[in-house]
Amino acid sequence: MRPAHVLGLAAALVLGVSGCTWVHMAPGASAVRVIPAGAAPAGCEVRGEVAVSVKGKLGFYERNPLRVREELETLARNEGPGLQADTLQPLDEPHDGEQRFAAYRCGR
Repeated sequence: MRPAHVLGLAAALVLGVSGCTWVHMAPGASAVRVIPAGAAPAGCEVRGEVAVSVKGKLGFYERNPLRVREELETLARNEGPGLQADTLQPLDEPHDGEQRFAAYRCGR
């Protein structure tokens, strides 16, 4: 292959990957809500913490931060039913494709 073809193939691969969502919602996870960071929700029982991670970079390619955030939330929501939690709250901002969430049961 000529260098131009290799470059074109690499660009097509990066563009194709950038639109992919690799994380899918697990059964029961759609009932788990994510609330904004801040004070703990009133009247809720703490069920634990969830730490999740995804790839923030693919080689030299930096993934879209919004897509990374969405995937982190989906992964966290997937963990909610196992903790008997119906509400998650981020404990920090995503950093290097990782984020922590507090898990609560609010009985909504």
